[in-house]
Amino acid sequence: MPSRVAVTEEAAKMLRYLVDKHGEVTFHQSGGCCDGSSPMCFPKGEFITGPSDVCLGVISIGNPYSDIEVFMSKSQFEYWKHTHLTIDVVKGRGGGFSLEAPEGVRFIIRSRLLEDDETKALEGLDNQKTNP
Repeated sequence: MPSRVAVTEEAAKMLRYLVDKHGEVTFHQSGGCCDGSSPMCFPKGEFITGPSDVCLGVISIGNPYSDIEVFMSKSQFEYWKHTHLTIDVVKGRGGGFSLEAPEGVRFIIRSRLLEDDETKALEGLDNQKTNP
């Protein structure tokens, strides 16, 4: 089944560390204000999502950990809806609001265009979510 989001093993390793330290987490893909366009990692429930956000999907970091939801604003999603995003981690200081910042690393997004068959399958899933 196609997905809009994935995670590298290195990023999953950092996420397991962060979950052990802070509890469950969630991501919101920043729209380019204070922290550029970085994927921001927050304790689950601390970043409030609402009707102006889209859940791109979930990433798995392995058992026994819960899957992690990844969100983006609806307006930004209109530009990115044909893109697959992979959350990765690199050395260096990132956004001051994201949980990994004190660890000397930062999450980044690696992207690629969705293949035509992926786009069609995901559009079908999107329609099921909005038109029960």
